[in-house]
Amino acid sequence: RLNLPRHRRKPNQCPRWRISISQQYLLLVWRDQERSHNLPKANAPWFGTRVDLVGISCYSSQDLIDWKYLGNVLPAVTDDTSHDLYVTAVAERPKVVYNSLSNKFVMWLHIDSMDYKRARSGVALSDSPEGPFAYIQSFRPNGQMARDLTVFVDNNNNNKSPTAYLITSSEDNAVMHIHELSPNYTSFTGKWKRIFQDRYMEAPTIFQREGRYYFIGSGCTAWKPNAARSAVSSSIWGPWTEMGNPCRGNGANTTFYSQPTYVLPINIDGGDGDERFMFVADRWNEKNLSDSRYVWLPIEFETDENDGGPIIHWQDEWDVSNAWTKK
Repeated sequence: RLNLPRHRRKPNQCPRWRISISQQYLLLVWRDQERSHNLPKANAPWFGTRVDLVGISCYSSQDLIDWKYLGNVLPAVTDDTSHDLYVTAVAERPKVVYNSLSNKFVMWLHIDSMDYKRARSGVALSDSPEGPFAYIQSFRPNGQMARDLTVFVDNNNNNKSPTAYLITSSEDNAVMHIHELSPNYTSFTGKWKRIFQDRYMEAPTIFQREGRYYFIGSGCTAWKPNAARSAVSSSIWGPWTEMGNPCRGNGANTTFYSQPTYVLPINIDGGDGDERFMFVADRWNEKNLSDSRYVWLPIEFETDENDGGPIIHWQDEWDVSNAWTKK
């Protein structure tokens, strides 16, 4: 069941703001709610509960408030136990980007076995963000293990097809890897780098603001939440400077009982033209994964005198039209 935040709006009132692109899409891992959870023996030390995979579901919205279910755009496989998407396999953290060279939408997702030993990244393609997606294959990027992931498209170079990167939790989560994707975003150029060595982080997100690259991720505590971590760099390749937990106030030490999954850029029509950013996080329910929820909060930034880092405050409700104007 999808439980999305309701930003402040009176009943039947049209929003006073509009996202600058025509449509936003939300991709979710669809887990079987009819089957009971299980705890594989290999996962018992960290209480790594699992439930069967159904596929990747897609929702769309023009205002981030009202959402339309578009179906299962990448279904699980039920008749081939060796397939990456077999029902007992792990498929997590899907991310989709558009490639202008191929005119395709490219999905990357974490592919794994129940005991998380496979540690691979899978790729699928579609002509539309609404699917259906055709699964291509999985990789160990540049021969390296890969678990939690995100995809970042760098629009700085003004090329027809901007450079994209796959960022993965690797080396048993001890190190993050950045992999440059091929021009069509479906494989790798061979250029990659290790960052945040021996920091044991997962749930990576990367975004860009005013020429700086920002990272928000988490520590490694399985389904239980922990304090988020942030970092900044003038280059995607680093060096990265850690800036600590971006969350403030009550609940900050557990990232408001959630874990990062994405940072969504937002342009507000009629505003000052500056890009805003929304923190998107998973609130896991380890005893019932299919009933996990979501936390969406505006990201603010400290002044440059205080290093200009991202900060996130809890808000019970908020309005996109003025969330970033309150001081």
